[in-house]
Amino acid sequence: MNTTEAVARVRTGGQPLEGRTALVTGGSRGLGREIAIAFAAAGADVAVVSRKRDNCVALAEELTEATGRKITAHAAHVGDWNRLEGLLDEVEEALGPVDVLVNNAGMAPLYPSLAEVRETLFDKVVAVNFKGPFRLLALAGARMAGRGGGVMLNISSMATGRPTAHDLVYAAAKSALNTLTAGFAQEYGPSVRVNTIVAGPFLTDISKAWDMAAVDELAKAWPSGRVGRPEEIVGAALYLCGPHASYTTGALLAVDGGRLAAP
Repeated sequence: MNTTEAVARVRTGGQPLEGRTALVTGGSRGLGREIAIAFAAAGADVAVVSRKRDNCVALAEELTEATGRKITAHAAHVGDWNRLEGLLDEVEEALGPVDVLVNNAGMAPLYPSLAEVRETLFDKVVAVNFKGPFRLLALAGARMAGRGGGVMLNISSMATGRPTAHDLVYAAAKSALNTLTAGFAQEYGPSVRVNTIVAGPFLTDISKAWDMAAVDELAKAWPSGRVGRPEEIVGAALYLCGPHASYTTGALLAVDGGRLAAP
């Protein structure tokens, strides 16, 4: 689905984020891209953040043309603790105060066995999936609370409930991210809401490395019977970051086709 088609699909539900400013990490591809598109279509100005600025620029240009919203591109590695306050300053200078933060950036590299996990790999996975989101939640949440309100959303994984040896480091880091949800909801409530989407398997770039025959066979046991399409994350993200979720905070919402409920 191209950007214009995606914008038109979202706009059938109105513009619940009209006048808001959103920052989406990992926003140039996969689930982050779909969330960035949806937020712009729903009326928000959006800062698209990823390590590769060129990819962010390409999406920003497409979204600006398709929506007329102000979309900016920013290069940042969320695992770089000292980069993140400057990133917020940069976004707020370009778009104004951030009302909505989406911690979507993540990484889950493969390794041959748990005994062969190197410290460098471990540290990178923890930095991107846990340390960086912690820092952004702390900094953005404090700013939002000082201004009277905002919304923060984390994108986690069903691996937190069904970890395996090949994704255990990633699952543990995302489990820590789940824990942050309740803690930051307490710290910055009631004016700032903090929630998490526990995402199942989606057909994003990472799925290109999957054995799809094996995945499709596995999916037969799930209530959905299939893997998710990237645009199917949008409804939950718009709900949790929009006005209809005003009494929802500290929540973990599974969007996994029933995978966690499956035997």
